[in-house]
Amino acid sequence: MDKIFKLQFFFILGGALLAGGCATTANLDDNPPPAIMIQRAQEATDRGRHNLAMQYYEALLERHPDRMDLVITAKYEIAFINYRQRNLEEARAGFNEILDYFEEPDAHLLPQQFRRLSQIVLERIDEMEANPPRRLFGFLRRD
Repeated sequence: MDKIFKLQFFFILGGALLAGGCATTANLDDNPPPAIMIQRAQEATDRGRHNLAMQYYEALLERHPDRMDLVITAKYEIAFINYRQRNLEEARAGFNEILDYFEEPDAHLLPQQFRRLSQIVLERIDEMEANPPRRLFGFLRRD
């Protein structure tokens, strides 16, 4: 009986911790400046809370549509999160959209690192699509 009680206790405790630790609403009530929003999004990404990070980047896009440096940063990070989550079509579309910005007359004003980084990740997506992992007995296997 004591083992059953302990098992139930740990399931309840685990569920409570899981539910409490999965709050997915970005804290934007304090109207943080862009640098703080990016920092919070990066911290969320580092903790594997991609939906929360996306909320911060989407809010950054909504609040600062005229700041192209912030737009490119947010769009790159959103595309990269999609890449990390293996949403390759969405990631590809995002990186291609970023590269389109660099075809504009004012491209020299944009953060240049995102051009090369987008190209690199697009190359990796091409490689992943050309050499998809094979499944063997339900497990992924790369040769």
